[in-house]
Amino acid sequence: MEYETIIGLEVHSQLLTASKMFCNCDADYSNTTPNTHVCPVCLGMPGVMPVINKKALEYTAMTALALNCDIPEYSKFDRKNYPYPDLMKGYQISQYDAPIGLGGWLDVTVDGETRRIGITRVHLEEDTARLTHRTGSKGESYSLVDVNRAGTPLMEIVGEPDIRSPEEARQYLVSLRAILQFLGVSNGNMEEGSFRCDANISIRKPGEPLSIKVEIKNMNSFRAVYRALDFEVKRQCKAVESGERIIQETRGWMEDDGVTVSQRSKEHAHDYRYFPEPDLPPMVFSRDWINELMARLPELPVARRNRFVSEHGLSEYDAGLLTTSKSMSDFFERCVELRSGGGDKKQAKVVSNWITGELFRLLNANDIDVENSKITPEQLSEMLELVDNGALSVSAAKAVFEEMFNSGKRADEVVAERGLSQISDTNELEDIVDRVIADNPQPVADFRQGKEKAQGFLVGQIMRATKGRANPALVNKLLRERLES
Repeated sequence: MEYETIIGLEVHSQLLTASKMFCNCDADYSNTTPNTHVCPVCLGMPGVMPVINKKALEYTAMTALALNCDIPEYSKFDRKNYPYPDLMKGYQISQYDAPIGLGGWLDVTVDGETRRIGITRVHLEEDTARLTHRTGSKGESYSLVDVNRAGTPLMEIVGEPDIRSPEEARQYLVSLRAILQFLGVSNGNMEEGSFRCDANISIRKPGEPLSIKVEIKNMNSFRAVYRALDFEVKRQCKAVESGERIIQETRGWMEDDGVTVSQRSKEHAHDYRYFPEPDLPPMVFSRDWINELMARLPELPVARRNRFVSEHGLSEYDAGLLTTSKSMSDFFERCVELRSGGGDKKQAKVVSNWITGELFRLLNANDIDVENSKITPEQLSEMLELVDNGALSVSAAKAVFEEMFNSGKRADEVVAERGLSQISDTNELEDIVDRVIADNPQPVADFRQGKEKAQGFLVGQIMRATKGRANPALVNKLLRERLES
């Protein structure tokens, strides 16, 4: 039986503000002792009064504008009531029926087809504390609460159920994270939890109404999102075909096992008893303020991708790869600037090939982003200069580049340490060419009988004898002269 997959994503992103959402506590709690970035407000003490973080409002509104949302004139905060150990006050300050952004969209491209994914709303709230669950020496279970995260500005982006495959979901998240990074409102780090998503997924026969949806949590990478949704599609299809009833529930993704597991049922919607936050005034956004934010929007990923195509002569595919994150696109542009001042399309293509080839390979193998790697645009530019002036062959450059990536050393240091400088001395290469010709009479005879492929074999022997250091162009020239004489 054929089924249509229906996916909607709810994305939470911590905002890069200096202070928390409703108090002056430092919002950067990374690498800190638990419960040290706290005050009476984020501890939920009786009688304290919250104060709205204006920068968080601006960041949320800018995100809404970048996602093609409308910003209503009126917005407010609400109390979302539910009891949980990580909620210090017993309620969360969030937004219910008057969010900051409404009715936007984001285009994603998969296999050459572009689809528009609707954005229901963009709203602002405070993050919760962090719970750590442990088992004691006697087998007892307990939880520790770290309040450092409580009160951090948290933006939620709720998408329409317009996504039709796990790959579309992955591309949606990649595109959304890139927008947030280009705006400078979030670092988009899924592994650290500053960019996280929950997925709602169901299946149906084409044309039928939406069926029971299942929520999936605990996905902390793009790969995990794809794998979790892919598994859930197959699980639901198999269940329906065997006559099993799909129930509304929350399931968690188990990365090591590659499966989703049931965490709790959701047969009935939770009554959060929303009501307007009495300690915060409603907000009225002037058209002048919205226009000012619109004017402050930077070049966004789609615009930069189009510029890479028109200005640097890149393909749509390569330009798309280079704009999946701001740090990667900045790395590329800096390299191009160093190589040619930014105006040489040939140099831009060479830089793009190295980044989308060797650099991407090493980043993926080490599971890091370019901003956390040891190599810099200056180092890559210096290495390419050695290739251009004949001091380093392309094949040797790949080995040099990997060592630079791993150690952070400059190209000339690696070349000197490993003896990889290219041999371009005619006299030295002539001796090696003559020796290879003398040692391989049959390929020489084959070439002279019109078998051009024999030259490639002889070139390979010369490169082997020089450990890949010989100048390929000079080798071919000298070999051809010898063979045709």
